[in-house]
Amino acid sequence: MYFVAIGDAGSRGVRFGCDDSLVAVQLSAPGGGDPLAAAMGQLLAPDDTATRAGLYNALSGSALRYVSGYLDGSTAVVNLSGSLRPGGVCDHPRIETQLTQTAVAATGASQAAIYIDGRTLADVLSSR
Repeated sequence: MYFVAIGDAGSRGVRFGCDDSLVAVQLSAPGGGDPLAAAMGQLLAPDDTATRAGLYNALSGSALRYVSGYLDGSTAVVNLSGSLRPGGVCDHPRIETQLTQTAVAATGASQAAIYIDGRTLADVLSSR
């Protein structure tokens, strides 16, 4: 899964958004389980994994849960439900990047389509 190093300008990972870095954090999925469900479940869980790693989880203020996911060709499709609560304008690219890159890494897809209660992530973020 992926978390954010705020304002570190790409020193710890891939530079994006508000001069942040995207940083991969390895997780151990249960044997034989669905790696996408495990990754999304841990990313959305209200825990301190990011904080312990000295990173930020832009999803920590949200109340989202993983509903389902699947591969559609080279696209990972992820269905979530609940409410998205960005902490500010810089959280928009953080949320999008964390969700997308976590889905891509878990599935081996080349891109991801994220839906919250049937609406695209872009639509949900634009209304915030």
